[in-house]
Amino acid sequence: MKVFDLGACNTVLNQYVAELRDVNVQTDRMRFRRNVQRIGHVMAYEISKTLVYKPVEVQTPLATATASIPTDDIVIGTVLRAGLPFHQGFLDIFDKAGNAFLSAYRYYTDRECRNIDVHIEYIASPNLNDCTFIIVDPMLATGESLELAYKAFLSKGKPKRIILASVIAAKEGIEHLQKTFPSDDVELYCAAIDPELNEHRYIVPGLGDAGDLMYGDKM
Repeated sequence: MKVFDLGACNTVLNQYVAELRDVNVQTDRMRFRRNVQRIGHVMAYEISKTLVYKPVEVQTPLATATASIPTDDIVIGTVLRAGLPFHQGFLDIFDKAGNAFLSAYRYYTDRECRNIDVHIEYIASPNLNDCTFIIVDPMLATGESLELAYKAFLSKGKPKRIILASVIAAKEGIEHLQKTFPSDDVELYCAAIDPELNEHRYIVPGLGDAGDLMYGDKM
């Protein structure tokens, strides 16, 4: 698996990530969602550089102009609920893309809240055969939920190209996905790579629970 750490370069992307992490900014849910969306814009733009393009003729009021447009059949997939603003950021750029959604939640299997399992309830997706499938998930912690989401989406077809995108990825999660996807056919784009997970499997330093910061606490 190829890993692209976009946060390693000095761009405005790092400002968006810094605000996501900042406890003094996190209290503004609208800004938090907007920053996740803007990170989606930046990542989608970077990914657009790798697509296949063809020239087309466009009629203007005065003459014709040649433009180069992407030909990939793009489908954007995400896991509800935390993935929604990130998904929208990608859809703002790839506005002709198909959309796939998966409802899943993680839960602890022990009293100490250290072992996690993921339960999948619902999938809505177009046919994924031969598409460029971009799976977006803001937080890549252990990598297990993203792996399960990928396998669940495969019930809807076999993509031609797989791209994974996360705002913050833990090294442990990246290593897990590298074992899951050992070839270079799968790519991971992330805005920041964090060193570790705590005993409850949250990314450190991370930013906390992305879904709660976007939409409020859940019961």
